[in-house]
Amino acid sequence: MTQLDGRLAGQVALVSGAGRGIGRATAHKLAADGARLVLNDLDPEPLAGVASEIRALGGAVETHAGDAGDPRFGDAMVGLALEAFGAVDIIVNNAGYSWDNVIQKTSDEQFQTMLDVHCLSSFRLLRAASEPMRTAAKQDAERGETRHRKVVNVSSLSGIFGNPGQVGYAAAKAAIVGMTKTLAKEWGRYRINVNAVAFGHIATRLSQPMDTPEAETQIGARRIRLGIPRIAAERDKGCGILGRDGTVEDAAGGIWLLCQPESDYITGHVLEVSGGLAF
Repeated sequence: MTQLDGRLAGQVALVSGAGRGIGRATAHKLAADGARLVLNDLDPEPLAGVASEIRALGGAVETHAGDAGDPRFGDAMVGLALEAFGAVDIIVNNAGYSWDNVIQKTSDEQFQTMLDVHCLSSFRLLRAASEPMRTAAKQDAERGETRHRKVVNVSSLSGIFGNPGQVGYAAAKAAIVGMTKTLAKEWGRYRINVNAVAFGHIATRLSQPMDTPEAETQIGARRIRLGIPRIAAERDKGCGILGRDGTVEDAAGGIWLLCQPESDYITGHVLEVSGGLAF
């Protein structure tokens, strides 16, 4: 692979939460299709590992390690993309994690954190990218060219159907759907396609049983228990029409589809990537 291979050759893609799981698989898939990457993750070590993997295959990558909930996150990502590559063509808002509980046991801090890391971080990145993306679209029009740029926001079936024990997470993922549909209408005249993917049961840290040792992470000063209750994990396992859980590659494939030229007439859409699972 070289950075000139593929149908996304020369395009610049920003992917948040790219150190593990779906974000990592998405970074690899976009790079294999020729995109130059600006990757973010909270954890520097896995982020550096992904960047090294892609560079070893000939891809062009810049990284920004840091919390997507930081107010400076959006400006930092867009600034890095413009400095390194001079453009922003694709944005994948993937960063996030679950911090679950039933409503009577959910604190204000817990609820607000879910809104911040999933929805507010996506808003800030898109707001920061608005000026360079719109300016590039106007320059295309002046040259008589038509180019489509792509935004893919990561939601969840929880944000569409709700899910017990996920009042904060589901509210944040539902907000992403509303933001997606609004920006599709605001940015349609600039040929910026804004879509979302809603994942079902994808095999990641967020879908494993909460009582496994791996289902814990450090977020700032807090230890967060990730995953879902074991009874729910066992209930949902293989429950989609296809009879199996999704892989991170399956999830990345849905994102990749919405970055391709074939999606140029698709905008404001929420693509369910769930193997047919419906809550």
